[in-house]
Amino acid sequence: MKALRWGEAGLRVEDAALPRREGEALVRVTLAGVCSTDLHIMRGYAGFSGALGHEFVGVVAESPDSSLDGRRVVGEINAGCGECGECAAGDARHCPRRTVLGIRGRDGAFAEYLSLPARNLHIVPDDISDRAAVFTEPLAAAAAVLDQVEISHCDRVAVIGDGKLGQLIARVVATTGCGLTLIGRHEELLRLAASAGIGTERAAEKSYDRSYDVVIEASGSASGFQDAIRLVRPRGTIILKSTFHGAVEIEMWPIVVNEIKIAGSRCGRFARALDLLGRPGFDLEPLIAAQYPLSEGVEAMREAARPGALKVLIAP
Repeated sequence: MKALRWGEAGLRVEDAALPRREGEALVRVTLAGVCSTDLHIMRGYAGFSGALGHEFVGVVAESPDSSLDGRRVVGEINAGCGECGECAAGDARHCPRRTVLGIRGRDGAFAEYLSLPARNLHIVPDDISDRAAVFTEPLAAAAAVLDQVEISHCDRVAVIGDGKLGQLIARVVATTGCGLTLIGRHEELLRLAASAGIGTERAAEKSYDRSYDVVIEASGSASGFQDAIRLVRPRGTIILKSTFHGAVEIEMWPIVVNEIKIAGSRCGRFARALDLLGRPGFDLEPLIAAQYPLSEGVEAMREAARPGALKVLIAP
């Protein structure tokens, strides 16, 4: 099979063996999405080499669970050891021995086939298209914030970052009816959010007045955390979503003096994401910038790395 792989030789489309793992399902990938994490891996994040990609929709080619054969699926990306306390509790996301699709110890979705445990797979309802279903993993990550902090219509919420993840988070948080503002630096991306009914402000014109109950940082840059501290009210909550390679320098005293609560946020549950994708009017098609065949995977990654680029898809 063909796969888009990252390694010592750089980024290349190469021949690769089918990724068969004992006791796991083999999935033929029909569509995959490029995430900012994929780009950060090429800058040193996670120290991964191999086939990139963790956002996908595909069709099960082989499975130990025969009920999945031939079914269209998406897949949770963390594969746990099955023996630790985290796995026993039904949550492999923090298994200390986990592998992560296209990120840690497991080849990813920028390939004709991938392998995952059958328990990681979720059947895609017929009324959700491939171009919508490919958003399941990042949408689940966006929706994870609602599991971490209670947001009501009375709250003021700011999302920092108008890129791919910030756009998804804003659309998820908007379902709570809260007072929502997406803060960004790209006029065209702010207009895109506004077209979905989301309030927006330009970062350069923003008054950092410590007035928000919840601030969700999804800028993908080191400055985003400091901006979040200047936006959140005393005893408010900051949710950190950015993953990037590099250190962040911050002043600690505002966190202590203002008793700010801070939580990291990573992967989410797929059931909520699939529910959102099936709702009338929840349209993510405007977030797709381009689609490339796998043979042009290097060009696809170059396009995804362009400042302000939205979702780039790769079709094996």
